[in-house]
Amino acid sequence: MQAMQYEITLPADYDMEIIRKRVATRGHLLDDFPGLGLKAYLMRELGVDSPVNSYAPFYLWATSDGMNSFLCGPGFQGIVDDFGRPRVRHWAGLAYAEGPASSAVPATATRLCVPVPDGVEPAAFAAREADRALAPGVVASAVAIDPSRWELVRFTLWEQADPSEPGDRFQVLHLSQPGRAGLRSGRHW
Repeated sequence: MQAMQYEITLPADYDMEIIRKRVATRGHLLDDFPGLGLKAYLMRELGVDSPVNSYAPFYLWATSDGMNSFLCGPGFQGIVDDFGRPRVRHWAGLAYAEGPASSAVPATATRLCVPVPDGVEPAAFAAREADRALAPGVVASAVAIDPSRWELVRFTLWEQADPSEPGDRFQVLHLSQPGRAGLRSGRHW
């Protein structure tokens, strides 16, 4: 499993209805994309749930071929054509879990990026983050790592917002999940 996200920060006066319409008309195009576990079409809105406006899709790829095909194909080129080429963050998947609310349609998502502290065993640190997937209201959760920076990311889809959950909060506009059932549950080490 590979995790991937790009975040496009938009001007403070940007009409976020444009993003909603974009997802409503194009989101279904990845509903059967080969190699994709899931794609959460995420948005943050200034003054609603965020200090900025942004469009920030998050992907869990079941295969690297699928990810590569997307990045080099017409789907990502549409982003480049409309917004410029964003920096794409990428993490190696460490764990995935369906949560207690796995059958619910997610309304919100959180992304927590934290450095793995010096002197702390990466596996123990990752295990602690992976175990949080069992919290009430979790639809699905993934933990991944960027070993070039020793940064861990915990991405969680929620049935409803949990105000106590740390991290960046996003609205989920659509969820493409052609390979979600095939994402391997549990720790990947």
